[in-house]
Amino acid sequence: MGALNGIRVVDFGQYVAGPLTAMLLADQGADVVRIDPPGGPRFDTPGNSTWNRGKRSILLDLKRPDEFAIALRLVERADVLVENFRPGVMDRLGLGYEAMRSTNPRLVYCSLPGFASDDPRAGVQAWEGVVGAATRSYPLNPETGAPVYTALPISSCYAAFQGAVSIAMALFARARNGMGQRIEVPLFDATFGAMGNRVLRVHGRPPEPPAPIPSNWTRQFECKDGGWIQFQAGNLNFEAFAEAVGAADWAAGRDAMPRILDLFRTRTAQEWENFCETVGTECAVCRTSGEWLEHPHARATGIIIKTHDPKLGDLVQPGINVRLTATPGTVRWPAPAADAHRAEVLAELDSPSPPERRAAFEPLVRAALEGVKVLDLCIILAGPTCGRTLAEFGADVIKIDGPRRGVASHNDVNRGKRSVVLDLKNKQGLDLFWHLVDGADVVVQNFRKGVAERLGIGYEQVRARRPDIVYASLNCYGQLGPWAGRPGHEQLAQASTGMQRRFGGNGRPVLQPFPINDYGTGFMGAYGVALALLHRRRTGQGQHVDTALAYTATILQSQFLQSYEGKRWDEPSGQDTLGSSPGHRAYQAKDGWFFLGAGRDGTRQLERIPGLSRVAGLTAAGLERALEETFQQGTVVEWVNRLVAAGIGAHRVVEDLTELTTDPWVRAHGLIVTREHEGFGLIDTTGPAPRLSRTPVAPGRPAARPGSDAPSVLAEIGLDGELERFVRDRIVFVDGIAVR
Repeated sequence: MGALNGIRVVDFGQYVAGPLTAMLLADQGADVVRIDPPGGPRFDTPGNSTWNRGKRSILLDLKRPDEFAIALRLVERADVLVENFRPGVMDRLGLGYEAMRSTNPRLVYCSLPGFASDDPRAGVQAWEGVVGAATRSYPLNPETGAPVYTALPISSCYAAFQGAVSIAMALFARARNGMGQRIEVPLFDATFGAMGNRVLRVHGRPPEPPAPIPSNWTRQFECKDGGWIQFQAGNLNFEAFAEAVGAADWAAGRDAMPRILDLFRTRTAQEWENFCETVGTECAVCRTSGEWLEHPHARATGIIIKTHDPKLGDLVQPGINVRLTATPGTVRWPAPAADAHRAEVLAELDSPSPPERRAAFEPLVRAALEGVKVLDLCIILAGPTCGRTLAEFGADVIKIDGPRRGVASHNDVNRGKRSVVLDLKNKQGLDLFWHLVDGADVVVQNFRKGVAERLGIGYEQVRARRPDIVYASLNCYGQLGPWAGRPGHEQLAQASTGMQRRFGGNGRPVLQPFPINDYGTGFMGAYGVALALLHRRRTGQGQHVDTALAYTATILQSQFLQSYEGKRWDEPSGQDTLGSSPGHRAYQAKDGWFFLGAGRDGTRQLERIPGLSRVAGLTAAGLERALEETFQQGTVVEWVNRLVAAGIGAHRVVEDLTELTTDPWVRAHGLIVTREHEGFGLIDTTGPAPRLSRTPVAPGRPAARPGSDAPSVLAEIGLDGELERFVRDRIVFVDGIAVR
């Protein structure tokens, strides 16, 4: 059923990051035993029906010696452990990595704390909102100056995505060297993976102004029926669109905006989406999440599925993100009732352990993907991020660009790769590509469905030559369903799935603060490739990996994307939202804003903090007003220090990404790296967040000048003597192409 069949996981996770990581493993066939405290999951949310599906449940009081012994025996038999407590908590429980490694050296131990174990804030109660404030995930509203809270748990989801990638890579490394290792993916660190090109900076060069047509036309527009669309100009067939609507003569004019606004008010939102499909340009209705749950494309792709939940009844929820043809995975059963599998789990502990697989190991493997060769045909963000992630884990990634278009975000997403510029529309160029395929293990592309096939390099065509190839496809809407051939980018995925409507509230839809679907899909693509490589190592069989921006957008919203009888869409939304409750929201102090993360029980602790005694016994509305008034009497530093000292989560709201990119700890930790790039000088980019103890990740060399690695790449396939001819015949290009 899945690439992780036979892998045993112990899930100690609570709230979002840990349970979501373990869900991603369970969806791909892992046997996940979820351990909860006697009261059940600490976070009471319908999202648990998604995050805990396909798992088995046992309740254990780890403070009781007999129940601690059960947990210990489960870990001793496990392949993977997942936890997301603050650093040091598992050690105090007697279940820390060093203790577990001594009894189970093959264990892959994944920790997902809010802040890293060596971060000065490691002891802070790092609720989602606290980390969001620390990572500038809550931009300031230009009209009010207040931070805008997004209900999406971006940091938790990004830790889960990169945690799942790291676990799959560590399992692949273990299959090679026989050893487990420790993984740490803090929520704070993981969020840098979502920032991406937003923090890229070329030293000494001001930001380039946007092109006039995209800046005027690439945005949300209100339509005849009061609905909204996201229209995307400048990427595909805009000229055909402008001609069809009679705007060709004035589309690029400086004063065109009033006419543009009037134009989009001439049709309904759905009519515009249908029209744009006929001319082949990009447009999507800004739907609600509820509308996405019912949408024919969402249902046809299986990213939205119907199930039955023992607690909620008939349930519509997110499906599986990463699809693999040979090991497709499945949602095997609904989230279980608490302690439902106690007798079954205990009985298994009394049975003999299954025999370990014996294999020839490679003890000197320094990186999980050392020796794996990848051909990366991708453009923009999602696909190149997949290739970049594979390079970080040690793969030799050859980036193949075409000569007819520039390379967007090149210095962000193409670090760690070698670069070749090759004309695949030329027969000799295509022949050269096939020579590269003969020595490759993985091909990654992010064309719309059908484009690779028309070029002659689709999965079936590559598989005919290389049956063991791992071939990954990433695009906006996936490989199935009525929209599979549609063009799309980040903005369209956010519009289609409800993200923009939630963040915008009742007004104009608004984009999330980072391109979270693009980068998240890149990580999920790397997860699928790692799973496929693990399966290939066992069986020799290659397969097709499929994921998409719309799939990732659905998983990112999995806390809310459940439909059942009695469902209320009442999560925080809009540009005036400060948080989700009086104990989990931003407050203004005398000199700025900070985020209070009091947690489930923390509001009761507030009254014991000096200066907050007046909040005792207040209702929720009264508590919020009292806190607003009281916090304005002190500074941000005073209140944050006072709250953290009392064991309550709090953090200053970071107002500018520059604060993060220049932070000494961030730089020392490798989350922002400054390096010399040929032709550009010094450039700041993000670095990888996961830390693996045995096969560490690395940012790799700075992004190469496009085409500059052709000599070494051709030499490896015995064609170095042909380079001069290839360049002369304009098959290979070594003088670079436009970099944006």
